[in-house]
Amino acid sequence: MRIIIIRVNRFVCLGLSMYICLCKGVTDHKIRQVVEEGARNWREVREVTGCGTQCGKCACSAKTVTQHAIKDVLIASVDDLAHAI
Repeated sequence: MRIIIIRVNRFVCLGLSMYICLCKGVTDHKIRQVVEEGARNWREVREVTGCGTQCGKCACSAKTVTQHAIKDVLIASVDDLAHAI
């Protein structure tokens, strides 16, 4: 079992789903899922999830989660390439 530790501002989430956008009901897991499905920037995540499009208070936290998710996906793809040799 892999425990994911996410620090967003002063909140820490340990492997549990954390709501990032209450207006649209978007969790950190949803953002990670969207990134794993191919989103590679905040704009694409926002378009798919609607996160940050209503009141906007979640935008900074959502961008941080998006950046971490993109980094994790890119690192995983590099690791896969290293094993392909």
